[in-house]
Parts: sequence; structure tokens; C-alpha cells
Amino acid sequence: MSRYVVDASVAVKWLLPEPHDKAALTLLDSSNELLAPELIIAEVGSALWKRVRRDEMDPPKAQAALRALQTSGLILRPMAPLIDAALELACGLPHNIYDCVYAVLAVDCDCRLVTADAAFHTLVRRGPLADHVVWVGSLPN
Repeated sequence: MSRYVVDASVAVKWLLPEPHDKAALTLLDSSNELLAPELIIAEVGSALWKRVRRDEMDPPKAQAALRALQTSGLILRPMAPLIDAALELACGLPHNIYDCVYAVLAVDCDCRLVTADAAFHTLVRRGPLADHVVWVGSLPN
């Protein structure tokens, strides 16, 4: 079994057609254990809300997508134990603390973070957490 932390940029690809969605969907294989901070629910909800605001989807479909995420088998972890290390990482990169929470969870769980956030991936790949991040597009389809 492989264990990964997934961020919201990947989880959105499970729900909506986007570049690299096929690669992201391979993570849902039952042989993978998928983890994320509870923050992922709000971040994916925000992405769905933006689609509704742009008239790209209707509210009932957005609500159904968010429910699908919540029943996907994703193992949610509390954010509070990660926040101090995430702030330290955010200040050092520099990058927002939200994305850093995912990276810290990957380090704490001794696994890799799968992301589709190109800017964050580039920053983390340059630093000491390089072994803990993988680009979603590099996953086999």
C-alpha cells in the first residue's frame, strides 16, 4: 500500500475535468492510503464555489461534489498540530501557510505530498522537503 498526502489542487481533479485529472484519479485506487488536513474540505469547497460564481456549475452539483469528497475515503487529520511547523515553513519558503500545512502533514506521516500547484511544487522541490513532494502529472495514468 502506498500512502500519500493530497492537497486541494489534486482533490478538485477527482471532482471536475481539469488537466492531469486522469493522473489524480489513479490515486483513488484502493491500494492507496490518502491523507489530508481537514482544511481540504474548505479549500475544495471554495474552488467549487468559484465555479458556481462563474456559472460553470450549479449549486446542487457543487454540493454533490463536496459530498463526494467527504465520502471518498480520504483520511482527514486535524490542522492544529501542524500549524506551528506550517508557519515556520511558510515563512522560510516564502509561501502561504495553507499549502504548507499539507507539506508538514506529509513530513509528519513520512510520505509524499501530491500537488497540482505548480508554484508550490517548484518552491518545495528547491528546499529540504524535496523528497516529500510529487507533481500530479508525474503519476502514471
